[in-house]
This record gives sequence, structure tokens and C-alpha cells, in this order.
Amino acid sequence: MKKILIVISLLGLGVMLSSCNLEKFPETGYNEGNVDVPEDSSDNDSAITTKEAIAGQRTAMYNWLRGDFQDANYKHLTANACRADDAYGGGDSGKPTEVEGNTFTSDNEFPSTFWSGFMNGVSKANAVICNLDAVKENDPSLSDTEYNQWMAEALCVRAYMWLLMTQYFGDIPMLTSIPPAINADNVEEVYPLYFPKRVDAETLKAQLEEDLAFACQHAPDAQSVEKDFASKGFAQYLVAKMYSLKQYRDWGKVKAACEAIEKMGYSLEPVYGDLWAYNLDAETSMHNSVESIFEAGYDKPASGNWFFMMFWRNHFKPDDSFSWIKWCTPTRNLANAYDAEGDTERKNVSIRWDKCTWEQYYSKDEYAFMGKIPTNITVIYHARLADVLLLHAEALANSNDAKGAMKLVNQVRKRAKIDALPEENVSTEQAKLYVLNERRLELAYEGHRYFDLMRFGDDYSKLKEVHDGGNIKGSASYDPYFVTRTPLTDERVLMPIPTSVLDENSNITQNKGY
Repeated sequence: MKKILIVISLLGLGVMLSSCNLEKFPETGYNEGNVDVPEDSSDNDSAITTKEAIAGQRTAMYNWLRGDFQDANYKHLTANACRADDAYGGGDSGKPTEVEGNTFTSDNEFPSTFWSGFMNGVSKANAVICNLDAVKENDPSLSDTEYNQWMAEALCVRAYMWLLMTQYFGDIPMLTSIPPAINADNVEEVYPLYFPKRVDAETLKAQLEEDLAFACQHAPDAQSVEKDFASKGFAQYLVAKMYSLKQYRDWGKVKAACEAIEKMGYSLEPVYGDLWAYNLDAETSMHNSVESIFEAGYDKPASGNWFFMMFWRNHFKPDDSFSWIKWCTPTRNLANAYDAEGDTERKNVSIRWDKCTWEQYYSKDEYAFMGKIPTNITVIYHARLADVLLLHAEALANSNDAKGAMKLVNQVRKRAKIDALPEENVSTEQAKLYVLNERRLELAYEGHRYFDLMRFGDDYSKLKEVHDGGNIKGSASYDPYFVTRTPLTDERVLMPIPTSVLDENSNITQNKGY
């Protein structure tokens, strides 16, 4: 009787499990797709057991990255900029302004979209990971090479989602399987899979290490595939990112992963702006740059994304969705940072000026826009070489190799056509600050600034200095157009668990500070 009551209770949670009934292939907010079907099942038509079916799941995973992931990704780029000093929240919904001012709650759409977006990404990857063994056993046309490669690609995507998610929320659920359908006989065993607890950092670390070790060995070689497929380069990038985080920190492993990437044939695109270049007549945009490690985008405007409309305009159709105020408006503080370096190459790409019909931060006759998404087929870079070089420099600076760090910084600055910084007689602390500033100028609006500040040093003092200094005259990060910011505490460095998640899953508790 107890099992029956639990099943009835589950079915009553319609908000979360609208499709979680006693179907064989349920979908939830944590997983979607097919589940393992018992061998004696008489209803296994939808089970993934063929190479063609698993190839479809792999395609769906990549299509999700260029498609539905846009919702979480444009908020990711915005939050990293406007929680720091690179952007005013912009928009007239109030949501990004709340993020900018550190006044958001667990009802804000940013944490909600991040949670569901990253969990959906895990689900898309798990649809490949959790079904490959069954396909291998059932369909001999799936070769060992294909099995290993497709598994490695999906492990990369899952690790990428986990790393993004843990930077926003701290401890997170770690789903490595697809829950089977719930029935009266298995509910006590299956229930936790639908309502998972968060795992601690060490548990997630162990899984990431195992997954990425496999991916680094079996993902396709860096230059053997187009850049919208996960490769060994992206696998090593995730290793470097993982070990740069405070909870996993190992600068030696960051250095080794970056060095491995640098030997894979990538090079800096000769002209910075060409990374986001487009051709109006041919209706094409830069894809597969020599610098790109992993990207997502469309080839043709007819099937392009809507990412552009949140930030500026689609130059193939300039009036499309340009009647309302945009998010992630560039700050005067960032413009001044470029000017201080004489850096016109990167400023003129990151900050574009245009006429519009609103004037929340600038005159409508000369308004600033985030310029790195100028068309609906401009790629989104999930990883590129300049990021790797500067992450390598960060590792060296934190390993008392200031000279080595500055050589890498100057390699990036040379492409930007600005003066080299000193390489001799630079303290490690100064080198760290040089690297941090260079990452800001090079990677503006690519989803790094807040995370870079969050990662800096042994505590959050630099992050707080930049965040709170936005309202303090005389501070390096002051900008009179920032909204009034609630001072940042250690507890509010992370985002809150969304209210909807807490309501649906009693196994998850709210982060401190909210």
C-alpha cells in the first residue's frame, strides 16, 4: 500500500512531472529520451538499440547546443558581464537589472533558466552515454572507434554542463543514468533518480576526472572534425577549466592541459575581428576559424538562431527584432579599459555604435551595443585558443612563473596590435592582475568575466572589489550608470536554487544567502 501511495503522490506533481506517468519512456526536467528496457519487455519499439537511433541522439545533442541552449547561453553571457563591470543589465523586464544590482531572488528567470538549461544539456548527453552500450551489443555495424568517439563527445558535453552549473550553483545533482519508468514495484528505488540530491565537490570531481580522461583519449583529433564537434582539444579545455576552479585547483594540471591544446594545430586568427566577420552579399559568417576549439552556429540565415536579437541586430535583416531595448549594454568602464590600452582592435568589435529608438544608457543617436553577435549565423565560441593561452598564463602566474605568463599575455596582445607588457622584473601578483585584465579585454561578452573574478585568488576579495566598486567613486570599476548594487557577500557569489526546483524536489535545499 505504501508503494501505491507514493506512486499516486508522484503523479500528483504535475508541475514537474507533466510527462512522468507510467509510460515506458518518461520525460522530466532532469532527463528526457529513452530508458533502458528490460529484455523481457514486450513493448520495446522505442528503445535505442541501433546505430541509426544512437546517431540520431548524437545529432540531437549537437542541435540542442546550437538551438535550445540559446536561452541559457544568452543569459550566461549577460550575467557574466553585468554582475561584473562589462555591461549594464539593459532590457525593460527588470530581470537582468536585478542580476546587475545583486537584488535578484530565487524567482528570477536567470537562475531558473540556468538550472533547467544545464540539466537539459546533461539529459541530451545522457541520451547518448546511457544507450551506447545497448547499441554496441545489439548492432555490430557500430564500430569500436565510433563507440569510443561518440561516448567521448557526449561526456564532453555533459562535463561542460556540469562545470557551468557548479560555477553558478555550487554543489549540483550529478545524473549519470536515465531513470526508468516508475511503478509500484520500483518506486522506492527509482524515486531518488527523479528527485536527486546534490553531490559534494569531491564526488563530482571524481566523475569529471573519469569522464574527461576517457574523452581526452577517445574524442576525435582536434583537426579531424569541424569545430562544432567536441574534440580532444575541447576535452583538454574542460580539464584546464576544471582544475582552475577553487574547489578543484591544481595549476600544474591546468598548465599541462593547455600545453596539450597548444600542440594540436590551433593558431590565433590573424585579425581579431575576423572571428565574428560576415559577408552580406554571400550571407555567410566565419565558421571553423583556425582559433576555434568548440563552437555552435548555423550555416544559413534561413535556419539561423535568434541569439542576435538579445544584444544588437541581425545584419542580414537589420530591422528584424530591433524595436525594443537590448540586454548586456556595454559599460563606459569597459570602453575606458580599452582606451587605457590603446586597444581599438578589440574595442571596435566588442562595442558597436548604432542608432535606436531608446536611450536608457546612451543617446538614441549613438547607442552602444554588444557587437559579438552581428548576425543570426554568427558562431558562439564555447572555447577558443586565446582563452587557452590566457588560462595557461594564469596557471603560470599562480605557479611563480611571471615571465612565462607575460610571454603568453603578449602573444595575445600582439594580435590586438597593442604594446607588449614588460616580461622581466614582474612580480607574480602583478602578473596575475595583468592576466585578469587581458582576459577581460580579449574575452568580453563571451561568458568569462564574472567567473574569472570569482576564480581569482584564494578568496572573493577581487570579485567583491569589482562588483561593489561599480558604485564607489574613485574605484577602478566605478561607472555612474550602474544600478545601485547590494554589496556582494560570500554567500551571494553563487546564485540561488530556483524556487520551482525547491518546490518540486524536497531533496534539494536553498543556497545560503537567499
